[in-house]
Amino acid sequence: MRGPTFVWLSTSPIVPMRWDLRLADWSMTHARETGGLPGLLDWRAASRPGDWRDLAARGRIVAVGVDNAWERARLLDHGLGDALASQVAHVELDARLSRIDGQAAGLPRRIQAGPVLLDLFHRDGRLDGRWLGLHPREFALLWRLAETPGEQVTRAQLLRDVWRLDHVPETNSLEVHVSRLRAKLHVSRCGWLVETHPQGGYRLAADGVAPPLARSA
Repeated sequence: MRGPTFVWLSTSPIVPMRWDLRLADWSMTHARETGGLPGLLDWRAASRPGDWRDLAARGRIVAVGVDNAWERARLLDHGLGDALASQVAHVELDARLSRIDGQAAGLPRRIQAGPVLLDLFHRDGRLDGRWLGLHPREFALLWRLAETPGEQVTRAQLLRDVWRLDHVPETNSLEVHVSRLRAKLHVSRCGWLVETHPQGGYRLAADGVAPPLARSA
């Protein structure tokens, strides 16, 4: 009996043996899009798909062959599930892709943040039939706040859950991303949705309804 199916996202149909999950009893399909299946993105310069930024369900995709640490960080920032160097073997790749696929399958695809519908596959928010054009970290921030509407989410919690940091660095990156998120929400007349909590951190407006002053603005 064959195992799960992964999509090989590459300009070449040939998978290097060290990355070939068929050796771990997966089935493989070579395609330009995942169709919701877990995917391996071939990052080698000669085989990298030029339209990789347009891939949907990026949280279920692992990039392989990413030997530069800054590039791995950039791909994670773009919303990929993981990014690994060339020397990773199929046994480790099997465990990592299985974990990511299981986590993604267990998540709701959509969640409501006040008037904004967040879509995990597109990693963007939709309001009145239009996408907001959120950056992956802006999307992740809003999704995290929408998980606990009205509740304080501290700076340390956001850095851990969104940035995957266990310490509080000397940087204002969180505040910059919140400011950019609010600016994009403001364009759609819902900048009020992300509130600064009186005791620090942020929260999603409790009832998801604009306050009177915001409605009259």
